[in-house]
Amino acid sequence: MKILVACEFSQIVTNAFRLQGHDAFSCDLLPTEGNPDWHIQAPVETLFDDEWDLIITHPPCQHLAVSGARWFKDKREEQALAIGFFMSFTMLDCPRIAIENPIGIMSTIYRKPDQIIQPWQFGHGETKATCLWLKGLPKLIPTNIVDGRANRVHREPPGPDRWKNRSRTYQGIAEAMANAWGQM
Repeated sequence: MKILVACEFSQIVTNAFRLQGHDAFSCDLLPTEGNPDWHIQAPVETLFDDEWDLIITHPPCQHLAVSGARWFKDKREEQALAIGFFMSFTMLDCPRIAIENPIGIMSTIYRKPDQIIQPWQFGHGETKATCLWLKGLPKLIPTNIVDGRANRVHREPPGPDRWKNRSRTYQGIAEAMANAWGQM
């Protein structure tokens, strides 16, 4: 299967699919932390006309997530752009699409997510409610429910890499995506 993982610099999701033998590519404006042979450093919109069997996307959330709601009134233009970028993925001609984002305004502006997952359902003792809007894909089934439930992501200390550390997909979730959606 030919897979695009949009807005992913880490290649965590990309690698989970590659380990199963898929032609999976990450795409981001940033250089990858993984294998540059399987990374497209470019605006993802330049790939919209390509043929993909599956697109998994992680649109930037800083202007969409409820965690930033107190700043929404001062960032209307940025928010409008973020909403438009999110919505561009909903209109793609691809049989299977997953859009991932934290709890935020897209549940009202677009529609309710098909599923809300937590890292602790996939082997990580942390909380980070993550919405999935799915097209042509089944919901993820929890693979390893664990205790812990720490709010580590929310408590990430300030610094230049805070946003990067908060944006990485958990390995257990990436593997669940590959196992559930890579077999279709």
